[in-house]
Amino acid sequence: MDTLTADGLLLPWPDDDGEPFWDYTRRGELRIQACADCGRLRFPPRPCCPHCGSFTDEWRQMSGRGRLWSYVVAHPPLLPAYAERAPYPVALVELEEDPRIRLVGTLTTSVRRPNAPWNAVPPQRLRIGAPVQAVFQAVTPDVTVVRWALCGG
Repeated sequence: MDTLTADGLLLPWPDDDGEPFWDYTRRGELRIQACADCGRLRFPPRPCCPHCGSFTDEWRQMSGRGRLWSYVVAHPPLLPAYAERAPYPVALVELEEDPRIRLVGTLTTSVRRPNAPWNAVPPQRLRIGAPVQAVFQAVTPDVTVVRWALCGG
């Protein structure tokens, strides 16, 4: 697998534990690994449950709803393909199903615009606790990433 997209962006490099996450995102589903014994969610995916030590897991579908837990506005200097898009906000989102599960992604203005430019959401619109919804953007035929649509005004 090539590590860069055609436009110079880095692609995820899934390991055996994380591969299902990326398989589900390609299908437009946000699923998180859970322990099949104690039921606790875990992210990033790993072979062993950090809560009970079990090696059994399952992948649970999430609603895709969450809240902005934190964010940063990326500015140059960055890798060239990223510098061309900067400045842009990067979100850390806590999931509605389990606020201890947090995912990172770029933001978009609405669920109808998964391919919006990374700088489409002005940083002054961001508020910790703001509701967001997962959307999916295909960046190559094999890789789809989770982005976050800012909900409400």
